[in-house]
Amino acid sequence: MTNKLYYNSAYLREWQTDISRTIEREDGVYVILKDTAFYPGGGGQPCDTGYIQGNQVLDVISEGDEVLHKLARLPEETTVDCQLDWNRRFDHMQQHSGQHLLSAVCRNLVQAMTVSFHLGNDYCTIDIELPELAPEQQSAIENEVNRQIYRNHSIVSYLVTSEEMASLQLVKQPKVTENIRIVEIKEVEYNACGGTHVSSTGEIGIIKLLKAEKQKGNTRIYFKCGTRALEEFNESLRILSVLSTKFNTGKDEIIDRIEKWVNEQKLLQIEMASLKEKNEHYIAQELLANPEGNIIAHVFEDKSLKDLQSLATTLVAASDFLILLATAAENKLVLAHNGSTEFSCGALFKTHLSAFNGKGGGSDKIAQAAFPTWEDTLAFYEHIKTLCFTT
Repeated sequence: MTNKLYYNSAYLREWQTDISRTIEREDGVYVILKDTAFYPGGGGQPCDTGYIQGNQVLDVISEGDEVLHKLARLPEETTVDCQLDWNRRFDHMQQHSGQHLLSAVCRNLVQAMTVSFHLGNDYCTIDIELPELAPEQQSAIENEVNRQIYRNHSIVSYLVTSEEMASLQLVKQPKVTENIRIVEIKEVEYNACGGTHVSSTGEIGIIKLLKAEKQKGNTRIYFKCGTRALEEFNESLRILSVLSTKFNTGKDEIIDRIEKWVNEQKLLQIEMASLKEKNEHYIAQELLANPEGNIIAHVFEDKSLKDLQSLATTLVAASDFLILLATAAENKLVLAHNGSTEFSCGALFKTHLSAFNGKGGGSDKIAQAAFPTWEDTLAFYEHIKTLCFTT
């Protein structure tokens, strides 16, 4: 049985202990310590990491009364020095304690119970029993949960018996019936929980709600606590500063400036589309006037595949020629006809593409292909042109 030090003090960072035994499994090697402060993960909280006698702790899992530590390699010593990754531990303490407080506020303010909690690497989420959360409700929850942080409630944990538990107003009943661990936020709630927590709500620092979305009949709230919330604010401020410089305006005017810019871009896109259509018409007329036997073939320097497909569609609608177009900008090629030709463009490509390192395909009337280099593209272009050319 492992002595679980994290139950007694979540702030223990270094300790010395003995290795009880080692285990070798297909996925790696594990050690069981007489005493451990490495939290094995559970209840939505990931495990701790760190070092055992200089060997990196890769994973920590709980099996019955024992805690298994997966290592990169086994220590040679039986008495070992252990160091916790404190930044990771304290981050998890902030997020988990923040979740308890946030869930309590959701329960009291909007009468919504929390049904799940996830502590991820980037953000945390809770799912609450509420079909949707209005923006004003989200704002009220955020204001209240931070007010409770500033009140600096003490957070304590202790073990109780089933009889002692019966006298407490728990958030929900635990599945275990013995060694029941209670995490109490003074004046707020009693919660059965095996995770690690800060000693007071003030250490949570701040809770920032990021967004809320519907999730299988419930509402999922995304949030960050403490240092994560500060980093989120700093990143948002950095982006705001870049935008402010980019648009040469103060932060209070950025939204108006972006909206104006978006409208200007829409007008430019409309104007460009019109000019592009006119330009495509002139190109089509010029190509139609200069066929090579039964083929209209041309290489463009700067057109996209979409441009080639559009131009090919225009050309086949106006003639019975085979249309072969290539672009050096994307190393791509299009072959098309209006159905008056018997062979299939897609089948032709399928037969010959592999010899030119190309990939693609299509239907009987139109096919497209892409190549790793312009040399391959041009070689395939000339090959198809030769195959299809008749006078």
